Amino acid sequence: MENKKELSPEQHSALLGILKTRFEKNRSRHIGLDWGNVQAKLEANPEKLWSLNEMERTGGEPDVVGHDEKTGEYIFYDCVAESPKGRRSLCYDREALDSRKEFKPENSAIDMAAEMGIEILTEEEYRELQQLGKFDTKTSSWVITPSNIRKLGGAIFADFRYNTVFIYHNGASSYYAVRGFRGSLRV
Repeated sequence: MENKKELSPEQHSALLGILKTRFEKNRSRHIGLDWGNVQAKLEANPEKLWSLNEMERTGGEPDVVGHDEKTGEYIFYDCVAESPKGRRSLCYDREALDSRKEFKPENSAIDMAAEMGIEILTEEEYRELQQLGKFDTKTSSWVITPSNIRKLGGAIFADFRYNTVFIYHNGASSYYAVRGFRGSLRV
């Protein structure tokens, strides 16, 4: 039986080409890192390559944004200018989705991230991303919500306006055409 979380040789090659081109075009995001080392890690972790393909397929334009010296992992974030188009109009989590009586979105951000094998950015990671460029100037992205806020029915999201990162709150069951989520992946 074929593993669904595996890329075909053609998909594998195409994705590595896209990632390499993006890596070389945006060197300021990963100063001092070498593509050959990143590619070797990707080749050794096909399930992570599958997750990166999911990030790419849903419009995230993943790129390397760091290297964890302790673990040796390369860190990828969605670096598309606006929240990924294939991940918008989602409420925050399964509980929020199940609580909607009508007009339910197709999925939740937390569930979709888990299906893709990625994590939603934390507030800290979102702020780090904004040091690499201007993201979400017209859209917004759910970020991991602290449990004390979530227990009260809320969830938080972020965007970048007036040269400032803003963190806001909303009911976790809300969803908007311009709100999605950004993911991270460690390889």
